[in-house]
Amino acid sequence: MKKPALHWQIFIGLCLGLVLGVLSRMFGFEDMVTGPLAVIGTVFLRALKMIIVPLIIASIVSSVAGIGSGSRFGKLGFKTIVYYISTSLLAILTGLMLVNLIKPGSGADLGLQQEAVNLPVDIDKIGDVLISIIPTNPIASMAQGDVLSVIFFSLLFGFFITRTSDGCRSRMTQLFQDFFDVMMRITRFIILFAPLGICSLIADVTAESGLSVFLPLGRYMLTVVLGLGFHAVVTLPLLLMVIGRVRPTALVRAVSGALMTAFSTASSAATLPLTMESVRKNAGVSKEVSGFVLPLGATVNMDGTALYECVAAMFIAQAYGIELSFFQQFIVVLTALLASIGAAAIPMAGMVMIAIILKAVGLPLEGLGLILAVDRVLDMMRTSINVWSDSCGSVIIARSEGEKIF
Repeated sequence: MKKPALHWQIFIGLCLGLVLGVLSRMFGFEDMVTGPLAVIGTVFLRALKMIIVPLIIASIVSSVAGIGSGSRFGKLGFKTIVYYISTSLLAILTGLMLVNLIKPGSGADLGLQQEAVNLPVDIDKIGDVLISIIPTNPIASMAQGDVLSVIFFSLLFGFFITRTSDGCRSRMTQLFQDFFDVMMRITRFIILFAPLGICSLIADVTAESGLSVFLPLGRYMLTVVLGLGFHAVVTLPLLLMVIGRVRPTALVRAVSGALMTAFSTASSAATLPLTMESVRKNAGVSKEVSGFVLPLGATVNMDGTALYECVAAMFIAQAYGIELSFFQQFIVVLTALLASIGAAAIPMAGMVMIAIILKAVGLPLEGLGLILAVDRVLDMMRTSINVWSDSCGSVIIARSEGEKIF
């Protein structure tokens, strides 16, 4: 009997986890699901996180060194940044349009579901995000998982490999290419356990939260889902077809396993290894482009997060009966764009960064309590959109570089 493809294995694991979580709440054995069984999901996540920093270093350094000329590096970097800023801005404007049309917070009589306390964010230092990109100690940044700093150092290191003598450049490039090959072998091994880990994660979330918690915030969730859906099935596919000349359905099939992993883990960073493997193996994107575009995208390209932050801020304003002026809404858009770039590629990062937006437009920070109860499921959805956008970007940029996809 033929073994199912990985994305079907992951889908089956996801469905089993959902059923197990619902049944555990019905028959009162939630502690078994959120306790011993949850350990499997935790181990899987830790294994993925273990390889993130070395994989980023290996992929970026080997990709930049392999690009060769500084001019091509600059051209590839420019295309990548333009794509990421453009798609994030389009996502934010989509969310802003929908939240003004639907007005999910108007007339909502919602008590605080949870208190927004202990959020680890300094809301007065958004400018520090840009400064912190430059590490004072690269090794410390690697140990702390400070991905933006690691990416900056890796880009710099890879670029200056290309400026050394031919012998040094050849040896260093080969060293990091071999390093990358080893990391991908480790990645493939860990991915074998994805269906089991995802089943555990989904069961844990469902057993802990249930389904009833989503009912009072239905219109808010609907607005976010509609915005994410429009961006996923209209905006990004149009860019794929018009600019990349690639059929969106083909790419969906190629990265379906990564998308389901993103949904289950709610972490772009944890999904990065599988995204890179899917884009390279199934879509045919070169190691140079995928190794450069995807690690950068997992950190700075947060389309789903940017859209969510905009909708959430507007929803909180509407729920409190606060009318935001055009200028204040412009501040929401601008701050959402910057905050999405600074958001870590981990679960709940968007919830942390939304505090910045609320402070920027003078909204009560305690308004976070309105949306904490349903944030987890929306986090899973927006992470899938983040990964989908990264995948589309890698294909579009690869096509612009003359690569043959599929």
